[in-house]
Amino acid sequence: MENKKGQTGGLITGLVFGVASLVIGVIIAFVIVSTLIDAGLLDGSRATITVTNETSTVTGLNSSGYTLTGVTTNPNYVLGSFVISEMRNGTAGNGTVISSTLYTVNSVGFVNSTSAVSFNNTQTDYIYLVKSNSEVSTDAMSANFTKGVDNISGKIPTVLLVAAIVLILSVLAILVGVWQKMKMGGGSTL
Repeated sequence: MENKKGQTGGLITGLVFGVASLVIGVIIAFVIVSTLIDAGLLDGSRATITVTNETSTVTGLNSSGYTLTGVTTNPNYVLGSFVISEMRNGTAGNGTVISSTLYTVNSVGFVNSTSAVSFNNTQTDYIYLVKSNSEVSTDAMSANFTKGVDNISGKIPTVLLVAAIVLILSVLAILVGVWQKMKMGGGSTL
């Protein structure tokens, strides 16, 4: 009986287990990151920003619309959180209130007229939410994780090709060894 101490499953078994471990590890990481992002644990730490008397004298309220300043001053705003409390036609809060049926604000803070009526000088009071530093970090982690998985998955065919070449060379080496053994043993004719 042969002594089997220290023997492993072989090259093919190692390659299969290596690729399977990589796939299982990526799936587990996806589940963990996805669960953390979807948990909504960070939503409570968002800051509410209040803006009073924001002036729009360049375009005013018209069919071409304009973007609220909060979009450019706080790039970490929460999509869909812009709420206009009041818009006035005039200066420094003294103007006539514009009916909320005459304008809309979309999820990225773009204000647009809903009618043919235009107002040249508007003052706007609005609120919106800004993501916390933790939420911004979590979003960045998610984006980086996705890019990393894309980079690794792009290299898997190369890794499998190298593994196939190593496997073929190993089989050839074994065949050459067996051939050499057969050649040395040779038969004798008497």
